[in-house]
Amino acid sequence: MNQPAAGPSGGPELSCGLPPGPDFADLAVLAESLGYARVWIFDSAPLWEDPFAHLALAAARTTRIGLATAVLIPTQRSLMTMASGIATIARVSGGRFRACFGTGYTARMTLGQRAMPLDDLLDYVGSLRKLLAGETITLEGKPARMLQFPGMAAARPIDVPLWLSVLGPRGNRRAAEVADGTIGPPHPTLPSATMVSGTVLDAGETADSGRVREAIGPWRVVGWHTAYAVRGAAGVDAMPSGREWRAALEASVPEEQRHLLTFEGHVTHMPERDRLLLDHIDTDTMVGDASGIQDGLEQLAKAGFREIMYTPAGPDVARELRAFAAARGSRSGT
Repeated sequence: MNQPAAGPSGGPELSCGLPPGPDFADLAVLAESLGYARVWIFDSAPLWEDPFAHLALAAARTTRIGLATAVLIPTQRSLMTMASGIATIARVSGGRFRACFGTGYTARMTLGQRAMPLDDLLDYVGSLRKLLAGETITLEGKPARMLQFPGMAAARPIDVPLWLSVLGPRGNRRAAEVADGTIGPPHPTLPSATMVSGTVLDAGETADSGRVREAIGPWRVVGWHTAYAVRGAAGVDAMPSGREWRAALEASVPEEQRHLLTFEGHVTHMPERDRLLLDHIDTDTMVGDASGIQDGLEQLAKAGFREIMYTPAGPDVARELRAFAAARGSRSGT
């Protein structure tokens, strides 16, 4: 291994987050060889392929690295379907799987829908935990439980950590009711992970280089997308080049279809209209040489995060994974 999963002084684990696509399993193999603790896979049916299929492929090609979801959307799968999928990945990965859930904020906005209510998310995850434990729940007014015959699936109880993505104070406060950990602000009692995007500069490279913009742009333009989806024209027009970006989008499709393009290429690619925003994106946060990246990671550790999920993007994700892992270990000489 080139880089330990934990930091040089036993700090937070370094993981990575990737979309489910044709190269996911290859990148998971690379991440394992680089020492990443875990590879998280995204989930949004309108945007990407099915995460469970890619998790199974990655599980078959790796032996150590943890596998996780960031994050599963309850409204995309029935409770029993979700339980069966989780049980499958837990079995084929040899117990390396963690399932994290969220309200589907972006995934549902791509369908013109609001995020699911927090209470519904908590009820869903609580019921799922009971199914995986082999308990009988009430589902649509009838008793239900996992019925797989012995030998046809892992025996219940199926021990899979269930996490929540809870970014707001109310969700963070209630997470411990059903969850084993969180993605979001540091939780007072549960282990917490945070997501970061960024890139390690090449020797002599500056933060405003074209390569840097291509590498971080897909993540750094999301603020404009969200402003338009949540606050409409007024919200995005108040942002730099927001009016021009909105005009390009609105000229492309009828009004009733604009939600279909708002998050086009979400965190992986940039349509031409997104390039109008590149002069205004944040090129400071988690962008720098190895020492600067180390400083940023140490600040997150001091904030209380137990795991840092690096979410590379751009045309050369393998390069980003290698450079970030090397930067993490640079001060210890690993």
